[in-house]
Amino acid sequence: MFRLISALFAGSLFGLGLIVSDMLNADRVQGWLDVLGNWDPTLAFVLGGAILPMLLAWPLSTRRGKALLGNVLPGPASVRIDWELFFGAALFGAGWALVGLCPGPAVAGLGLNGISGILFFLTMIMGMSLTPYLRRHFQKPAMA
Repeated sequence: MFRLISALFAGSLFGLGLIVSDMLNADRVQGWLDVLGNWDPTLAFVLGGAILPMLLAWPLSTRRGKALLGNVLPGPASVRIDWELFFGAALFGAGWALVGLCPGPAVAGLGLNGISGILFFLTMIMGMSLTPYLRRHFQKPAMA
């Protein structure tokens, strides 16, 4: 039960942070990403607010070797930069720049962004659902 309450608290705190920082406002995010046009630097404070606590938390968590609730912290699945990582990052960045939403704010603002937010969320879920099938289809067979 403690894990459930902790997860609810952490998710609520994250969502509140997205609301307070105006990350649910797609125009604000697109203004942040438009560095060659009418750039809006206000989201730099959000970035700083994320980086500064992690500068303290990361060394502590790696020394402990496990999360506060006792789970082992997993290492990276891969350290290799391959086409899947490159294509996924490019697709994520392009979608974020075009729409001004990424998964966190899309879920947090599901009821706030009208029909366009709902359509974004549904297509995001479709993309996430299709990914395992596409990966299997395009994956090269293993050599013996």
